[in-house]
Amino acid sequence: MGSALENYVNQVRTVSAAGNYRELADELPESLSLLVRNWSILDNVLETLDMQQHTLGVLYVLLGKLHSAGTANPDSTQIIQLMRDFMQRCNVDQLRFAVCPFYELCHVFTDYLVQKNLSILGIKVLSRAIDLIRHMDTQLTPIHADLCQLSLKAKNLNVVLPYLDTDITDISTVAAECKNQQQQQQQQQPQHTLDANNDAKYFLLYYYYGGMIYTAVKNYERALYFFEVCITTPAMAMSHIMLEAYKKFLMVSLIVEGKIAYIPKNAQVIGRFMKPLANHYHDLVNVYGNASSEELRIIILKYSEVFTRDNNVGLAKQVATSLYKRNIQRLTKTFLTLSLSDVASRVQLPSASEAERYILNMIKSGEIFASINQKDGMVLFKDDPEQYNLPDMFLNVQTNITQVLDLVKQINKMEEEIILNPLYVKKALGSQDEDLTSQHPKTYSGDPTD
Repeated sequence: MGSALENYVNQVRTVSAAGNYRELADELPESLSLLVRNWSILDNVLETLDMQQHTLGVLYVLLGKLHSAGTANPDSTQIIQLMRDFMQRCNVDQLRFAVCPFYELCHVFTDYLVQKNLSILGIKVLSRAIDLIRHMDTQLTPIHADLCQLSLKAKNLNVVLPYLDTDITDISTVAAECKNQQQQQQQQQPQHTLDANNDAKYFLLYYYYGGMIYTAVKNYERALYFFEVCITTPAMAMSHIMLEAYKKFLMVSLIVEGKIAYIPKNAQVIGRFMKPLANHYHDLVNVYGNASSEELRIIILKYSEVFTRDNNVGLAKQVATSLYKRNIQRLTKTFLTLSLSDVASRVQLPSASEAERYILNMIKSGEIFASINQKDGMVLFKDDPEQYNLPDMFLNVQTNITQVLDLVKQINKMEEEIILNPLYVKKALGSQDEDLTSQHPKTYSGDPTD
């Protein structure tokens, strides 16, 4: 082991033994380039450090190994096992002093697994990383986007769904963590600026990937919400992530509402940048509004290359399916009985058997209430049988009321935090001063036309 690396090991051991983790976290970033240059003997360094006692030192060694992976081409099995061991054995209290490098470690690890087509092996590792570093279940971290990416690549969504189902009330960003460290050090300049400009990127990716995951499991209402958050995030310029989310937002809107879902007026980036770049998707929306399945099929076929390029072919098929269902639902408001062949003709399905398949699936999912007489092929449309007087319905209403009350408490808590925030108070008082000034305009003794 080279003398420089021996000094690194001694520094980690000595400072860790003294419990000066803040000092160590400030000094170790300078050693990262050294570790990357000496990638061939980093395993020897790891053998001299304990993951529990020397968490910060091991963190930077792992960063060095992953940053040098393109040159060193290390054994993938060893890298993954090291990450697993680190997540299980590391000292969380030490990690709190190096949150930004920990985020970077997870990002680089994710890129490595995607490149090696080993995404499925990192899902539990990143799940453990999120549980370690977040302060509460409702906190969003940059690692959430990495977990979503690996889950999509691996087509394994069971682990990530509970994270997506949890509504976010707090966001952990690199910029915020660096600011916290700066306040703890009481210095003018923060020591860590790792990927501080990528906070918006990982925020947008979380909601973009989340929308894709909910679309994959056909939870379209939740998917629409995630895409909406992504495209309405305040921005001065358009991100490519936002553009791709906007295209999917339009298609999921058609599935959920049959039209473009409401978009807040303050989302000016959409009208200025996104709409001109999504003309094909707006054509799809316009044709969908005509309620003609045949016209919709033609427009999907016409723009098939665009949908293929954007990886939206499957979503386009779901849009077509939703129009068939919506047209069948329209029939229930007009007719009491119809033959299967008439249903197929009116909604432009190819055959009576296809119409029967659609109706049976819609009955099963509760989208319509009907029965089919197999003898004469007639469909009897019925009213909703729910009388809202059963115990299960009462419990459902009670659960919804409880959720709303909890949400109100959370909103009040967040509002109180904002009102007491010194920056908000300063800005609010400044606005009041401007209002007072505008109410007492200056007087001029000269000609007002001068």
